[in-house]
Amino acid sequence: MIEICEVGPRDGLQNECKMISTSIKVELITRLIDAGIRNIEAVSFVNPKVVPQMADAEEVLKLLPKGNNVRFGGLVLSRSGLERALKTDIDFLHVVTTTSDSFNQRNAKRTVEQAVEELSKVIIEGAESGKGVAGVLGTAFGCPFEGEVPLTRVLSVAEQFIEAGCTEITLADTTGMANPIQVQTVTAAFYKQFGKGFPLGLHFHNTRGLGLANTLAGYQAGVRRFDSSIAGLGGCPFAPKAVGNVCTEDMVNMFHGMGIETGADLNQLVETAKWLENHMDRPLDGMLMKAGIA
Repeated sequence: MIEICEVGPRDGLQNECKMISTSIKVELITRLIDAGIRNIEAVSFVNPKVVPQMADAEEVLKLLPKGNNVRFGGLVLSRSGLERALKTDIDFLHVVTTTSDSFNQRNAKRTVEQAVEELSKVIIEGAESGKGVAGVLGTAFGCPFEGEVPLTRVLSVAEQFIEAGCTEITLADTTGMANPIQVQTVTAAFYKQFGKGFPLGLHFHNTRGLGLANTLAGYQAGVRRFDSSIAGLGGCPFAPKAVGNVCTEDMVNMFHGMGIETGADLNQLVETAKWLENHMDRPLDGMLMKAGIA
């Protein structure tokens, strides 16, 4: 069984020029729930001046349907983001850092070591408050500025986040630099250090067309938790050339074709992707929504 973390409402919409209303965000998330998605990164507690698309996090959470065993996650990048998050009923904090000094210095004006030190305190406080905390490690498969990121550093950051209280780790390919062999190598190293029982997720972008190939490589290496975005929406406003995430309905179609359950209704996902495309006023990247379900 595959566990999908749908990141479209956050990672998908944050990079869009068009501002999406709170009501449309809530309807999108409701449609995803109706399609069987039970883990949704719904909001981001970032500075509204930096990412105005995510400024309405609190209002979105107030309006979301509760129950149905759905877990809502929110992105946290700093102490101020934590303070906002703890005033809401968000279920999980997704605490994020990159693992590249070059990337961190350009976008957060701090080294990886400095980020980990600050965010470890955020993780501790978040966990003590009763929230679930997942650590998300960006540039885990390469940095657009410095190239290869040492695997030892990725594992070191993961270890420090776990020691601080993260009960899950997601390794993110921020700008789509990963390849299938690398995915299997990194995954094997993670499981060797932390054990196959530790919840590991993978987050891929399709920048170089390898999103689904990398997802399959992760599955073959033992991973069962994957981030994806409805209609292939997405990108990172801080990362050059970071196009859309792995497309949710395309990924579900791949797994269903392999006889692997996801708990999602493919028809409803495709209809949601088409609905979203109409609201975005531009063609989106999903393939199945164009080709149709065979």
